Amino acid sequence: MGVLLGDDKLGYLYIKRGMDILISLIGLLMLSPVILLISMLIKFDDPKTTIFFKQLRVGKNGNSFFIYKFRTMHQNAENILMENNNLYKKYLKNNYKLEQNEDPRITKIGLWLRKTSMDEIPQLINVLKGEMSLVGPRPVVPEELEEYKSKKNEFLSVKPGMTGYWQICGRSNVGYPERVDLELYYVKRKSLMFDLLIIFKTIPSVLKKDGAF
Repeated sequence: MGVLLGDDKLGYLYIKRGMDILISLIGLLMLSPVILLISMLIKFDDPKTTIFFKQLRVGKNGNSFFIYKFRTMHQNAENILMENNNLYKKYLKNNYKLEQNEDPRITKIGLWLRKTSMDEIPQLINVLKGEMSLVGPRPVVPEELEEYKSKKNEFLSVKPGMTGYWQICGRSNVGYPERVDLELYYVKRKSLMFDLLIIFKTIPSVLKKDGAF
């Protein structure tokens, strides 16, 4: 069983990648009707918008990739926010966050997708491509890397994940310094059993909408 315990063991890496491929393939096939329905709802809510949103994120070893999500914001989201001076000031003061029900950038269907975490279903494509894993630290935009300071290389030593230790510990209810600690805790203690535990704990966390943002 020793081959399953750490990222330095080839057994763990092969099994983890095998799980990623198998589960992402099955997930995309089983969820294809849901993906089609969500795509139709997004277009019905805003016919001018695109169905998918992609954003540059930093992956393993600092390699950049585009993360996929269902679009939950209007196309001109930032302009919409800046038009409301009071809300924009609040957004800046609150570490670039607003409560979802007061954020004018989020579409009606987008609000529901975020609360249920269904906006992240397209990330199964990233997992299948090998850019992400099912379990790992949350992929960050380049600017966020500064939060990890001297631990950047440690953070980037593993693939980012669809879910992770931070997600099951509160997600957006957790401040960024605490998030950094949680992500690095996973990197240091990653194992097959830890991955399986996180996957099983993600299900009730999503159903309860813990920290969904």
